Amino acid sequence: MPPAGCRQTDVTVSHFTFNENNDCLMPKLRLIGLTLVALSASVGIHAEEKRYVSDELNTWVRSGPGDNYRLVGTVNAGEEVSLLQQNNDYGQVRDSTGRTVWIPLKELSAEPSLRTRVPELENQVKTLTEKLNNIDNTWNQRTAEMQQKVAQSDGVISGLKDENQKLKNELIVAQKKVNAANLQLDDKQRTIIMQWFMYGGGVLGAGLILGLLLPHMIPSRKRKDRWMS
Repeated sequence: MPPAGCRQTDVTVSHFTFNENNDCLMPKLRLIGLTLVALSASVGIHAEEKRYVSDELNTWVRSGPGDNYRLVGTVNAGEEVSLLQQNNDYGQVRDSTGRTVWIPLKELSAEPSLRTRVPELENQVKTLTEKLNNIDNTWNQRTAEMQQKVAQSDGVISGLKDENQKLKNELIVAQKKVNAANLQLDDKQRTIIMQWFMYGGGVLGAGLILGLLLPHMIPSRKRKDRWMS
């Protein structure tokens, strides 16, 4: 039976049916709501997430999610831990030794710590340095090869210049010889022409003399023949 002054009403909450009166229903609903909120707040994160302890000095950890829990040790600065769950300002983590403790969330970071990143950066610097050294060595080798090829080309060019100068000198000598031969040829041609002129003049002179003598020789001979007859 409902209390005096309360009306009986059927109310269904989360598939459960309550027979309450309207005046007594609201306080119980408030209590149920607050309980659900408290339960949802106390539920932690079940999926493990990687976190990194801050780079400051070693951080104290506790046995529970609050400053009122006792200190159970420290975790190393920059150490990688697994975040198991969160409760208010604390998070439950598992360190590298498998120990499960609570640590303030402000001491955790999703980014790797400097102690983790510095060795990685040093390795990157080392790798880049090796690559630069390899590039320098390769460049120096290529430069040496190019210088050697240039030196060989200079030697070939120098040899070609010497050969060209030699050919020029030989050409000059040959031209001088040709000029000398032409002069000798001209002298011989003049000599031959003079000789032909001399021979021609001699023959012409002999012919003239013979022509002048023959008329005188032939008539005298006829007269002599007549006298003898």
